[in-house]
Amino acid sequence: MSGSKGYNGHKNWNHWNVSLWINNDEGLYRVAQELVRDSENKQVAAASLLAHLNDNGVHTTPDGAPYSVSSIRAAMVGM
Repeated sequence: MSGSKGYNGHKNWNHWNVSLWINNDEGLYRVAQELVRDSENKQVAAASLLAHLNDNGVHTTPDGAPYSVSSIRAAMVGM
C-alpha cells in the first residue's frame, strides 16, 4: 500500500465502508449534511449521527461495518 491512507483512500475497510454508505445513501447523506451544518464541529455532528442511527436500531452498514464516531467523522471530511 502506498501513502498514508490504506484502503481506497481511507484508514481501513471499516472507515471506507461507512463513508461509502453515508455518502451514497441520499437520506443518510442529507441527515449527515444537516448535522454538520447545525453542529459546532464535525466531531459533535458525528456523535449526533451515531446516536441517531443507534436510536433507530442501526449499528452497522448493510455490509456489516460498525458505525462509530471515528468512522462517521472520517466520512464527513468533505462535507
